[in-house]
Amino acid sequence: MLVKDLMTTQVVTITPGESTALAARLLSRYDLGALPVCQNDGRLRGIVTDRDLVLRCLAPGENPERVPVGDIMTRTCAWVSPRANVEEAARVMAEAQVRRLPVVEDRKVVGMLSLGDLARSRGCEMEAGEALAEIARGIKRPAVPPRRLKDPAEET
Repeated sequence: MLVKDLMTTQVVTITPGESTALAARLLSRYDLGALPVCQNDGRLRGIVTDRDLVLRCLAPGENPERVPVGDIMTRTCAWVSPRANVEEAARVMAEAQVRRLPVVEDRKVVGMLSLGDLARSRGCEMEAGEALAEIARGIKRPAVPPRRLKDPAEET
């Protein structure tokens, strides 16, 4: 089975100059975990995730209305061709430790493929499971249970 048979073709994208606040609203409105960052002509420039928003904008105390997506996006992102087979897509996801891949043809985003797309497809359950196992192996777990740290704003 090919990526083009499973991918979502209705892709919500954002440009590098738009605000991280807009990115957050789009992620929320469309219930997404990642947005491809594209030039106006559709060429892929990077990807921005909910995690990028938190770690690179909110946690450092930046104003999301003033920080452009281009400042916090992941510039080198994995992607896959619509003509790739699903086994290849699952391998790319596992190696890149990601659950979502932009689908790129002629340097332009034409779709998105998620681990969930693979899992829901008859015949691709094994690839999805293997990719998820590889992604889970890359997750760093704390050696001791986490403790709640005081918020610096709470201190008097």
